[in-house]
Amino acid sequence: MIDYTKALPAHTEKYLGVHDLFLEIYKGEGEHNLSHPVTASLPGRPPLLFIHGAYTGSWMWSKFIPHFCQAGWTCYVMNLRSHYKCRQLDLTRVTFGDYLADIREVLAECAVPPVLIGFSMGGILSQKLAETEELAGMVLIDSSISREVHEAVPYQHLERFVPGIVMPAPARAELSSIDESSDDIAFQRKYLGMESALAYSAFSFAAYSEGVSINSAAITCPGLVIQAVQSAEDDRRGLAMAQQLHADYTALWNTTHTGVLVGQRYKETVDAVLDWLSSFQAS
Repeated sequence: MIDYTKALPAHTEKYLGVHDLFLEIYKGEGEHNLSHPVTASLPGRPPLLFIHGAYTGSWMWSKFIPHFCQAGWTCYVMNLRSHYKCRQLDLTRVTFGDYLADIREVLAECAVPPVLIGFSMGGILSQKLAETEELAGMVLIDSSISREVHEAVPYQHLERFVPGIVMPAPARAELSSIDESSDDIAFQRKYLGMESALAYSAFSFAAYSEGVSINSAAITCPGLVIQAVQSAEDDRRGLAMAQQLHADYTALWNTTHTGVLVGQRYKETVDAVLDWLSSFQAS
């Protein structure tokens, strides 16, 4: 099995605050990349702050980070409390609001407002933060959707279980998917951990939850929505999210939720983000 975390470039690691949030900081190399050239404004670029999804951690970005460093972007890759290498806490007490507080703590480490890049749960957390925090931009990668997007394009089949006190790590028992190899899935199985049921219940859609409401009028930063799409409904939902946030939109057809980060076509996601960042810097 390939462990992509072992191939990451040299970086700084630190623990923040009373909850020992594990943060990794990767400096942009400033090398010229033919596909995504570094502009003359490299020193003035905002940093990128990567926010992982439920059950995961900074390791989920390990295929991504070298590409952004090589293109000259400084990357802050955080872990929400009790995830990955953070100090382990009682997850039965951790809330969605606690995770927002964690991100604010990392935002304070950035010299200037960053571009948030959020995946799944990290995406809905990013949207909520963008209502009140000054950000340079926001990229949502197969983000959990807001209450407003669900009202526009509702899920046809809602979750029927009631979560317990914690959410166990997904088993990932399958050997492969349409865009993930057996190594990709084995890599995830190695690191996937438990999730807070309180936090998960806040943004999911089921009989027990209506999701998180997002006030798009309060969000002023430019944005990009990248959606893993396997059906027309997926595409409509991604478009609805982009429209709600006045963001650009990219659909990645025939990709899976986790495949867009760690699958065989992950580079398409990377390129979509880098292309958007290049145009964002030029404007």
